[in-house]
Amino acid sequence: MKRDDVSLERFFNSVREKQYATLDESGHVYLDYTGGNIYPQCLVEMHHQFLQNAVYGNPHSTNPSSQLSEKLVNEARKSVLDFFNAPDYDCVFTPNATGALQIVGECYPFSPKSHFLLTADNHNSVNGIREYSQKKRGSYSYIPLNYDDLTINTEELNYQLSAHSCKKNKLFAFPAQSNASGVQHSLEWIKKAHEQGWDVLLDAAAFVPTSKLDLTLFDADFVSLSFYKMFGYPTGIGCLLVKKSKMNKLVKRWFAGGTVTLSAVGYHGHFLKSGHERFENGTVSYLTIPAITHGLNFISSIGIENITCWVKELSEFFINSLLKLKHENGKPMIRLYGPRDTKNRGGTFLINFFDTHGRQYPFEYIEQKANAENISLRTGCFCNPGVDEIINSLLENGLKKYFTSTRHGDYNDMIGYLGNKRGAVRVSIGFPTTRSDLDKFIIFSKFFLNRAFREENQLSGPCFSDSYKEEIISNSSGPIFTR
Repeated sequence: MKRDDVSLERFFNSVREKQYATLDESGHVYLDYTGGNIYPQCLVEMHHQFLQNAVYGNPHSTNPSSQLSEKLVNEARKSVLDFFNAPDYDCVFTPNATGALQIVGECYPFSPKSHFLLTADNHNSVNGIREYSQKKRGSYSYIPLNYDDLTINTEELNYQLSAHSCKKNKLFAFPAQSNASGVQHSLEWIKKAHEQGWDVLLDAAAFVPTSKLDLTLFDADFVSLSFYKMFGYPTGIGCLLVKKSKMNKLVKRWFAGGTVTLSAVGYHGHFLKSGHERFENGTVSYLTIPAITHGLNFISSIGIENITCWVKELSEFFINSLLKLKHENGKPMIRLYGPRDTKNRGGTFLINFFDTHGRQYPFEYIEQKANAENISLRTGCFCNPGVDEIINSLLENGLKKYFTSTRHGDYNDMIGYLGNKRGAVRVSIGFPTTRSDLDKFIIFSKFFLNRAFREENQLSGPCFSDSYKEEIISNSSGPIFTR
């Protein structure tokens, strides 16, 4: 049941108090929900009880312990399909979203007659699929981002979708929500791509923790996600949702234990299983997969619509608070990349800090100061080079010059070679987040107001002055400081 704004905040504060008490007890401001969600206390307790209640065995047998494990794994599989309203799909359990994307990369019929189309905003686990395409002599291309708000250039999108008509197998890949900027890309692209003869790969890992995905309405052919991003536990389990009509388009080129009905050594022969079983290599994680059922039930008990509303409410509050941070000379202290409102965005925020002269603080320095105050955020380029390149004005010529000048390199080496800054600070919120968490981050940020970076570099000791400590204590439910 959807709640009004007042009862919504009261409800989620209650969830925080009952299920996520460790955050407040430890004085931890956790703002890395796109990196991974926090598990609720009830989920750990339910799984602990589950492990104590019976004997579970490897599912690849018909003994009682194996049959029980098989039953519970299949119940979890059904729970996933029900949650995403996906009766026309099969659910392949994988180690994570990356493992799901690897299956598509390995098994999609790339060839000289295929084309792989990607948005510039994609996780590296999607970008890496281009290597499978190239090895099969297939072509690939990127749709660029708009600099102002990090959305996709729709004019170029429409052109690319209508092009490549001579290609036999065409795969279009995009994220439902950017893992870097929080931009939510239009799921209507799925229908548009299908009308032009494309198969669609939807990376839903950053989207589904706080937004509803109904696969009867937005029927991407392949969907990847990780469950720890939704409810924190278990880690090491994701899935690939495959439309049943496209299952045979994924051609597995090898076999492993659990994926064949029969194989031989004396003769070069094997028969793959059908459906999800042909892609679940070896023994599935039968002791942790049942926890997915509990996790999805937990999300359903809260209501995904309520989660969406709460995250949007917090996002609006956070954006407004960030944009108010200005130095005395009028220059903004924070640069927010991407949309400046809650339309078409999730609760992930890409920012950088600037001093009074407009010079950018190194993101490593911001993280160091945040770490000292028990604030968990994330910095770097977040495995999303496309977004990072546009916000830091890294152009193709410079990138080409660097990659063709060396056989080995890393992030810092590229910065030194090109002279460009790279990276940013990412703050991401989830449904366990409270206004108090965001207040504490804003107060932390105020430390950088009206300072020049050279002066900042010479500072030592605690990050906050006593006046800021007093402000935190007076404006929050609990102290942030552990020193």
